[in-house]
Amino acid sequence: MANFNYNDLGLKDYKACWDYQEELLAEVVNDKRTTGKPSAKNHFLLVEHPHVYTLGKSGDEKNLLAAGDFLKKIEATFYKINRGGDITYHGPGQIVGYPIIDLEFYKIGVRGYIEKMEQAIIQTIAEYGLTGGLKEGATGVWLDAGHKVRARKICAIGVRVSRFVTMHGFALNVNTDMRYFNYINPCGFASFGVTSIQQELGKEISMEKVKTILKAILKEKFNQAF
Repeated sequence: MANFNYNDLGLKDYKACWDYQEELLAEVVNDKRTTGKPSAKNHFLLVEHPHVYTLGKSGDEKNLLAAGDFLKKIEATFYKINRGGDITYHGPGQIVGYPIIDLEFYKIGVRGYIEKMEQAIIQTIAEYGLTGGLKEGATGVWLDAGHKVRARKICAIGVRVSRFVTMHGFALNVNTDMRYFNYINPCGFASFGVTSIQQELGKEISMEKVKTILKAILKEKFNQAF
């Protein structure tokens, strides 16, 4: 059974956190090269970011609806990054999780890894009476996933895998300022909405409580991989 190394970074600049992920990924990949076997080293970063928009390598920059000067006005930054997926937003009140783990050690493939994250988020929001689901043709976790009008995303997922080692991850809207989603087509979908736990329940939610629930569920999910 693996020991998950959680590191709560608090509020951290997106680029600085991205660079840190790259360092940790290089550490795990180097361990694989040195030992010649899957690496038991793992890192699970939890973080909140200042307002930032990120565009995945397969994304369309047209899904960013705000111009440069307006981004400065709303105190947001923009990065093109090396994960999959389209555009998304990160900001205060959102729990972002970055697992840096060797999928070979956990004996799972990329699809199985994403499914474990999705199911962990679904179980987490169920603790708040919310029923999450998956939407055909889309990643992440949705509420009313099958409804043509009411479908809304509560958690985005986008990953990068190098030598079977992961980086990037998920972004769960807890107390997120939802106005910032007005300036993008979230994950490339212009016709669907986004939501947060706070918006669904009509009250502010303890970030620490959500993290505690989420960490316990993720640990259970990945230890089931053995």
